[in-house]
Amino acid sequence: MIFVVIERLRSRRGLAGALAAVAFSLCACASIEPQGEPPAQAAAPSPPPRPAAIETKPSPEHARMSALFDGDYKDPPAERYLNDVLAKLARADEHPGEPYRVTILNSPIVNAFALPPRELFVTRGLLALANDGSEVAAVMAHEIAHLTARHAARREEEEKRAAVITQAASVVQDKKKSEEVEASAQRTIATFSRQQELEADQIGIRTVARAGYDPYGAARFLSALGRSSTMRGALIGQNAGPERPDILATHPSTPERVSLARAAARQIGAPGVGTRDRNAYLSAIDGLAFGDPPSEGMARGRKFLHARLGLVFMAPDGFTLENASKAALGVSADGDEALRLDSVKAPAGMSLEAYMGSDWIEGVDPATIETLDVNGVPAAIASAKAGDWSFRLAILRFDPGELVRLIYAARKPSAETEKRFREALASFRRASPEDLRALRPQRLDVVTAKPGDTVDSIADKMATGEPKAELFRLINGLEAGAGVETGERYKIVEAP
Repeated sequence: MIFVVIERLRSRRGLAGALAAVAFSLCACASIEPQGEPPAQAAAPSPPPRPAAIETKPSPEHARMSALFDGDYKDPPAERYLNDVLAKLARADEHPGEPYRVTILNSPIVNAFALPPRELFVTRGLLALANDGSEVAAVMAHEIAHLTARHAARREEEEKRAAVITQAASVVQDKKKSEEVEASAQRTIATFSRQQELEADQIGIRTVARAGYDPYGAARFLSALGRSSTMRGALIGQNAGPERPDILATHPSTPERVSLARAAARQIGAPGVGTRDRNAYLSAIDGLAFGDPPSEGMARGRKFLHARLGLVFMAPDGFTLENASKAALGVSADGDEALRLDSVKAPAGMSLEAYMGSDWIEGVDPATIETLDVNGVPAAIASAKAGDWSFRLAILRFDPGELVRLIYAARKPSAETEKRFREALASFRRASPEDLRALRPQRLDVVTAKPGDTVDSIADKMATGEPKAELFRLINGLEAGAGVETGERYKIVEAP
């Protein structure tokens, strides 16, 4: 889903630190809003609403959780399915009670959590990754187990105890001994948290089995989490932020955890016990929005559109471009080039040249500042350097009160990297009505494999960037080398 995207690029680490944030601190989805300002509503059209969703009374924490994860996502078929699962889990729980009620969050980040009194939150990103009812049941049972086992309260007590130990250690004259005590307390908390995760796994697996679901669903979903992390790390780095962490931030998927989940399932029965409920689950999420919400801009391969800013941008060939917290970020295939695109409020009365030479970023060479026109948009460009990295910078004024900033970093600057920067700069243009009409979310479409279909032939239908086949395997739980089966149903990502 883990990282901190810099709020300001000017720091003690300077431009080298900025590059590290650009190149390696990426996320699945976030806004490109002015720093320090609340997100504005996009002007892009919305898809036709589905029937009215199930109404539930929100808890005091509901609004805060919803705001952290891009708001509630209304999808009655998916909500009905998940609430039915929760009703089964309530009857099978080690501490039976009223069922939890689900809220789907409008975020592509993979996450889920339970809150008292009986609220369960799942992101649509998690629903897209899960492949059957037993997997999503395992996730929800795991989150509920954290509450029933009072893990949060027990962790708080352990943290308070560690704080007391650390405070006491701080007055010890031997600095080395004090640091050893503090490190020991931190390791104790980490071990404590790990034990809680494993305990919640065990409770959840027993619960889903009693509810009639396949207990091996937990291990399958944990494996998918690990694959998702590896895939995103290889493409663009980690994919979430501390303000909206993905599930791996607090629920690491490790080989040991997967192995223990399988062992717990084997104690219940051999593979094949319980229902996976795959067809019903796929029908429930058919049509689910996939990827970035339109209100925060959308990346389509190398193309980035943002309705509120009214801009279109194209990353250079070979780049992977995605949204990240407060920015759009991109990395070249070899990792030697990276870019960051964000926006800030324009200081009153300040020219583009003056802003470029201000303290928004360190290391700007004043002699390289020049102004130009980019497809009718006033702009200024400059160069900067830090260590082994060179930077090309651009400021564009799409709106009188707001500036769009592009930082282009290259480890090995050359005529080719300068050409790619210039081409990227020249790609900026004002969004047309046609662009805005196309600014709708991608959706999951459930298709049935026909005779002769292969992973590649079905994946080629997906409206995503590369690697399509790898993403298709990930969201359908297919291991490397596995093929599709005629008559089986699979998820693909379709354009709006």
